[in-house]
Amino acid sequence: MPAAGDGADWTAVRRDLEGIVGANGVRWRESELLVYTADGLPGYRKLPSLAVFPATRDEVVAVIRALAERGVPFVPRGAGTGLSGGALADGVVLLGLNRLRRILAIDPENAIAVVEPGVVNAALSRATAPFGLHYAPDPSSQAACTIGGNVAENAGGPHCLKYGVTVNHVLGVTAVLPDGEIVTLGAGAAGGESLGYDLVGAFVGSEGCFGVALDVTVKLTPVPPAARTLLADFLSLDDAARATSAIVAAGILPAALELMDGPTIRAIEASIYAAGYPVDADAVLLVEVDGHAAGLDADARAIASLCTAQGARTVRIASDPGERARLWQGRKKAFGAMGRISSHLVVQDAVVPRTRLPAVLARIREIAAEHGVTVCNVFHAGDGNLHPNIGYRADDPDESARVGRAMRAIMRTCIDAGGSITGEHGVGLDKLEYMELIFSADSLAAQCRLRDVFDPARRANPGKVVPVRSCREWAGRSSA
Repeated sequence: MPAAGDGADWTAVRRDLEGIVGANGVRWRESELLVYTADGLPGYRKLPSLAVFPATRDEVVAVIRALAERGVPFVPRGAGTGLSGGALADGVVLLGLNRLRRILAIDPENAIAVVEPGVVNAALSRATAPFGLHYAPDPSSQAACTIGGNVAENAGGPHCLKYGVTVNHVLGVTAVLPDGEIVTLGAGAAGGESLGYDLVGAFVGSEGCFGVALDVTVKLTPVPPAARTLLADFLSLDDAARATSAIVAAGILPAALELMDGPTIRAIEASIYAAGYPVDADAVLLVEVDGHAAGLDADARAIASLCTAQGARTVRIASDPGERARLWQGRKKAFGAMGRISSHLVVQDAVVPRTRLPAVLARIREIAAEHGVTVCNVFHAGDGNLHPNIGYRADDPDESARVGRAMRAIMRTCIDAGGSITGEHGVGLDKLEYMELIFSADSLAAQCRLRDVFDPARRANPGKVVPVRSCREWAGRSSA
């Protein structure tokens, strides 16, 4: 069993947990734990001391209470598709929630569903489709990612431009706090507004640092009766970025407005996810409008005209559902397509003002040239949520160092442009070094105070989101 270095009696902890979930629900051998040493961002490797996989709500509560009695830290983990190192357990307990995958209730009349945290995002929409409803947040990993993980990271997705991110669709959460107390946050299935502070808004996006969701009440959205999906290709990335602003400035609110640059296009088209994107383009815009059929064709024509005015070479509209699905497959599988090029991939999700996209993208290309790396940009252009990706070989120290320097320069560029460090992937481990660049000491102290409300012992997902130094300074100030 891996050593933790914190004085925990791991043999006793293991026995406690096996008494709750059974021997098959606990993993403690190093060979069994290797699969949990990384998440969707493979640059970080952290080994848990053991992993426990409860199958029911009662088992989750019992596990957390047992860990609380021994003062043992833990890290909640869903599908492990996160992109910030947020679900990695470094010498502590990894609490896997992927077995809690029941849809507890679907209420089509009130357009509400109640789900366990391990329910896969896309599975919920499949279950609600017979009622003409779907769950609108759609991360690119929606075929694998779970609702609990979406809640932890406040996940978005291509259609968040129109429909909003996870927090806009969560009505309530039943959670177990790190000390074992069960709390109900928000109005939940009762509907209406909750009284007092917006504790759901605080919990969603807390990255597992406030506790563990036992069930989540979500808002369902009617399936749009019609959609038009357009692909505009450009010989200039700058022109594609300008077209993005032109579409929104014209008063059109697409359901999705995605941009992919030349390197991304060529990676996709060389993979099994080929979508028919023109490989000689410097960029493409994938634009979708949805709603009632009346008016959609006019919107599509207006978007095509705006793209053409900004230099689009061609604009085509998907002719049938099959072509629409193919166009979206290329976008949603872009990260997978990049995996065939290099063994490792680093990706960020800084957000910049939409009108600054051309300047920021130009600077990203300069940074790539300066450091001798290739950046693949695929991102939510409509809300300025950049996803610069750099593939590299982890066994090449020089290349790894250059990639690190390039990504730090890119993040600094986004911050200097008036942006933020994350739109949907979370801070986790990966963005800790940037927190002090955008938050003052007082702001970070406020975040520490909020965390203390839920987890004063800091046992839930320790060492994530807020730099440890800031929390120590706050602890010193609060005890003075």
